Amino acid sequence: MVDMQTPMIDYLTLLLESCGEDAGEVASYIPELAQADPDRLAIAVATLDGEVYVAGDADVEFTIQSISKPFTYALAIADQGLDGVLERIDVEPSGDAFNEISLEPETGRPRNPMINAGAIAAHALVQGGDADARTERILDLYSRLAGRRLSIAEDVFESELSSADRNMALAYMLRTVGTLDAEPADVVRGYTRQCSVSVTVRDLARMGSVLAAGGRTSDGEQVIDPAINRQVLSVMTTCGMYDSAGDWLTSVGIPAKSGVAGGLMGVLPGQVGIAVFSPRLDPHGNSTRGVRMFERMNHDLGLHLMTSTDVARSVSRRVEHDGATVHEIAGDLHFMEAERVLRGFAEEPAGDDPVIVDLDRVQRANDIAKRMLLEGVRRLHLDGHDVRIVDPWSVLGSAETGTGELVHGEQAHGGYIPASFPDVASAIRG
Repeated sequence: MVDMQTPMIDYLTLLLESCGEDAGEVASYIPELAQADPDRLAIAVATLDGEVYVAGDADVEFTIQSISKPFTYALAIADQGLDGVLERIDVEPSGDAFNEISLEPETGRPRNPMINAGAIAAHALVQGGDADARTERILDLYSRLAGRRLSIAEDVFESELSSADRNMALAYMLRTVGTLDAEPADVVRGYTRQCSVSVTVRDLARMGSVLAAGGRTSDGEQVIDPAINRQVLSVMTTCGMYDSAGDWLTSVGIPAKSGVAGGLMGVLPGQVGIAVFSPRLDPHGNSTRGVRMFERMNHDLGLHLMTSTDVARSVSRRVEHDGATVHEIAGDLHFMEAERVLRGFAEEPAGDDPVIVDLDRVQRANDIAKRMLLEGVRRLHLDGHDVRIVDPWSVLGSAETGTGELVHGEQAHGGYIPASFPDVASAIRG
């Protein structure tokens, strides 16, 4: 008998299977990207305390491309101060494609740092004597955020630089209007290397989780100043998805950034970093299946920033009592709180030892938390445990368990959880 696996991994696997047929085309204007396997598909979710759940081609590397923009923007602000950066780069949504010439007529500033003109200007504001020095500092930041040393895909870099005429034109235009002080060719070379950093969805999810944690890694290192982190997330929210930013904000509703290699990173502040990878792009330059997966997750897990919920504060601890393992849960349960409870369930070794889930100090749980908790209980039972629920406040309500039967209050101490629960798809999605 094997130990219980958390339902999160099964949910992510089902999510990949449910995203349907792909559409769109790989980025053909960069020769090396045009050769990418268009059927690759992966997803990763990283919690603030360092847990990463993955499914699909999670170890396949691809280049970060424009997902690099928010992180370099953060470094530019750290080097120049926010006022210094705002003098050169605005923060207004442009409504334009990523490579459009989009400048303020009066000031010559790019509209925001998420389009290429603004990203080139942001790269130039990173301190360093030349392209190599700036790139090394940028690569060091990315590596600290990802939790491992990243590298540059030299083949993609050479390929992308050979077709960088438009970015070169943007850089010279920025130099002409006084926004760019450095040598345009040098800046474009460095910016192209920045976009050619190799990552996996696991890396991107970890990087996103640092933004979700206010700039702090799971090890407690404050890599990005909290005020800078807030600025970055704000701009990602309104500008990160280019000319589909409005559709994204209404349908998904979390800060996000896409890249033309097929990566897409989302940040749910205070909860998780999410990354997906699927190379075929829609007309906006965003991963087609990636967008679809985020929309599905928003529907299933309630990730939208504008969703009104009670502030959740939850604590779960494992204690031994009279020969039984007791999971004592306190506070309100939402998606991330339920995920932590399930992680505790997953640490139980398979066997017939009794397990008690004590909800005596829980008064509220939203719908997804209830479904996740029931699925965790089902898996404990399948692992052979004698599982009992203490639920005096009817936190689990009348949630369907296959038999429709639930145990509450005093009955819970002597009652058994039915062996028949919904399968993982209905337990997680409802």
